[in-house]
Formats: sequence, C-alpha cells, structure tokens
Amino acid sequence: MKGVINFNFFKEIFLIILGILSAGFGLKGFLIPNGFIDGGVTGISLLITHVGALPISLVIFILNVPFMFLAIKNVGRNFAIKTSLAIFGLSLCLFFIDYPIITSDKLLVAIFGGFLLGAGIGLSVRGGSVLDGTEVLSIYLNKKTGFSMGEIIFTINIFIFSVAAYLLGVEVALYSILTYLAASKTVDFFIQGIEEYIGLTIISKKSEKIRKELLNKFGKGVTIYRGKSGYHDGDAESKIDILFTFITRLEVTRIKNSIILLDSQAVIIEQGIKEVRGGIIKKRPLC
Repeated sequence: MKGVINFNFFKEIFLIILGILSAGFGLKGFLIPNGFIDGGVTGISLLITHVGALPISLVIFILNVPFMFLAIKNVGRNFAIKTSLAIFGLSLCLFFIDYPIITSDKLLVAIFGGFLLGAGIGLSVRGGSVLDGTEVLSIYLNKKTGFSMGEIIFTINIFIFSVAAYLLGVEVALYSILTYLAASKTVDFFIQGIEEYIGLTIISKKSEKIRKELLNKFGKGVTIYRGKSGYHDGDAESKIDILFTFITRLEVTRIKNSIILLDSQAVIIEQGIKEVRGGIIKKRPLC
C-alpha cells in the first residue's frame, strides 16, 4: 500500500513538472513574442505584460496568490499546496528557461501556442493541481451563486477578450480567442472529458469506512447499492455494498488517494457526468 502511494505521489509530481514545462513553452515560444493572450488569470497576466512591460513570471505569480489562499478553504490544503508549488514553478520556468521562438505565423501561434498551454494545464490537473487560479475562483463562485463553473469562466473570459480588443486591437483579440479555444479543447483531451463532474463507483469490502470518509472528510453525498460479488458462491459472503458519489475533477486525485489508503484493493470506476442536479450540489434554479 505504501508503494502504491509513493508511486502516485511521484507520478503527480512528474505530471505537474511536465505541465509546467509545456505551458512555459507555449507562453515563451509562441504567445508572448507575438503579443497573443489566453483566457483566465494567465490571459490577464499576458495583457498586463504587453501593456505595462512587466515580467510575465512575476505578474503570473502575484495575480495567482489570492487564489492559492482561496483554494485552501474551497478545495483542500493538499491541492492548495500543490497548486502553489505549480504556479511558483511556472514562474521560475518563465524566468530562467530561454525557450526558442518557433514561428511568427499568427495562425500557427494561436493553434500550437494554445495547444501547448492547454497541455500544460491539463497535465497539471492530472497531477492534482492547476496553473491558473480561474478554476479555483469558479469553484468558489459556484458555491456562492449557483452558476456553473463553465458559465463563470466564460463570463470572465468575455471581459478579458473585450479589454484585449480595446487595448491590443480586434485582430489580436480574435487570434487570442482562437488560442483560448485551442487551449480549452486540449485541456479537455488531457483530463479525458469536458464535464465538470466525475462519477465514482467504489466496490470495496470496507465500504462503510469509505462511506464515512467521503461523508465526514469530504462532505460528499453517497448512494449505496446492494450488490453481490461474482467471486463467491455463498450468499452471506458474496453480499457487498457498492458506493456511488460525484465529485469535481479537481478533487479526483485527492479522494482516490484517500480511498486507496483505506483499502488498496478497492475497485474505483470513473465516469464522466455532463450535468448534476439535486443532492448537495447547489444549482441555479430554472427560470
């Protein structure tokens, strides 16, 4: 069990480092030299850099600091620590590594710059962190307002690209939107789905301990199915409780690791959920 946990830890660190290097390449090799921006906090940082001539490494770190503290209360301490280290690592990467400028073709810059940046964000999410505080803010506002994370991020980015059109010109803003779309689709690809929620089905002999962990530690609602194991013939031994819960994609790594700590032999099945309504999830009411 300890070996499994150590392997997962090093795997997460490797994915985060790979994500940092990929995002840094997309920014310094494509977007920054050509004056393009992206959405979210990264887009605001690029906008400030282009207008105020400030170092991108410093701006990205400073703008993300408030979201690091916000993550502690709204997502979890481990996630906040990994996110803080990932953002700090990205800042160091942008400051110390001299990436080559690949091309000045606007279409190639928008597509491949967005792809590399999206790959970096997606790999970081797979490692249990994020490189942009926008998703942390969207989780917080989702709990306060009931608007979905997608609606919140979309609204923030409309504002960013509107400002970009005014300050940098309509053409740059349009190419930047193309960059954002390429990055978004790449993120979706790397985290295996565009859904905001992941459904977890858990089959374990220690289902009661796992249920209490999900309820008390993570505040998750759990549905229990009465099942029967196919490995046993006797009715008494073959009966088993199957747990089902849904979580945000940012919580997947943390919750799966907690389940493995309780039962390293547990079967955990993930499935994409496009929409969740009812239960403990607060949603904006239909008009």
